[in-house]
Amino acid sequence: MILQRFSDELESLVSKAAPAVVAVQHPRGHGTGLFLTPDGYVLTNRHVVRGRGKLELELHDGSEVRAELVGGDEPTDLAVVRAEGGAKFPTLPLADPHDVRVGQLVMAIGNPFRLEQSVSMGVVSAINRTLPLPDGVILEGLLQTDAAINPGNSGGPLLNMRGQVVGLNTLVLPYAQGIGFAVSATTAAWVASLLIQRGKVERRFLGIAATAINLPPQSAQEAGQPRAVRVMKVGEGSPADDAGLEAEDLLLGIDERPVTSVDDVQRLLALAPEPEVRLEVLRKGRRRTLRARTAAREHSKAA
Repeated sequence: MILQRFSDELESLVSKAAPAVVAVQHPRGHGTGLFLTPDGYVLTNRHVVRGRGKLELELHDGSEVRAELVGGDEPTDLAVVRAEGGAKFPTLPLADPHDVRVGQLVMAIGNPFRLEQSVSMGVVSAINRTLPLPDGVILEGLLQTDAAINPGNSGGPLLNMRGQVVGLNTLVLPYAQGIGFAVSATTAAWVASLLIQRGKVERRFLGIAATAINLPPQSAQEAGQPRAVRVMKVGEGSPADDAGLEAEDLLLGIDERPVTSVDDVQRLLALAPEPEVRLEVLRKGRRRTLRARTAAREHSKAA
């Protein structure tokens, strides 16, 4: 009875989620996407829609609509396209980042090898993974999952059992078994918002290499938060260097907003209204406030 109820719940979840998932097609390939808004904005991977040519979306009922590229962001491999027609499309909600945990059951929906609306299950194997790509771009804040992700799944949703999107399926390690990666819904939310508003993500950088860490109890008490971003390296002559930031500093906040991940750093720098930002830092048990004048950067490989 327990297994039957679980099976029924999974069937219901797929039935509710599938209409918001689309196949993204263009002359050079195919992938998957999901409706973010009822007026037709679709989130997918940048590599799915890269290149020139018309885009078509195949909907759950088999119908097709044309779409246009709104914008793409290389450092996160995310893109937004918009379906033509102005119909009211079904959408999927994004999960709260605090609800994403290792061991959580997840489901991937996509179009692997053009097999439309394929479903696979797995768990969240790890969070906040960093993965360098061959072209030098570094994807950060990724979710690792063992749910099957194959060519064509890219851009499709990774769902929790509440039907919320925890990530956007992005890539799988070649020759690996059960090691796939998804861009977190947290990253997807702010990047998609900027792409819809501006058509691009205008990044600013500090000039640091950094990693997110869980703070030990004493440091957490001093910081007033359980996580922070540890500065691993400061680029010589960079805005961070000019501001006095040092390796092993713990970055706690930017412009009075807490920082608990590298994605937070990227997001707050991109959204900062002015080039100069205020950095809250913990150094050897003492809090410091530094001011850095960030620099514009077209292609971001680090914060």
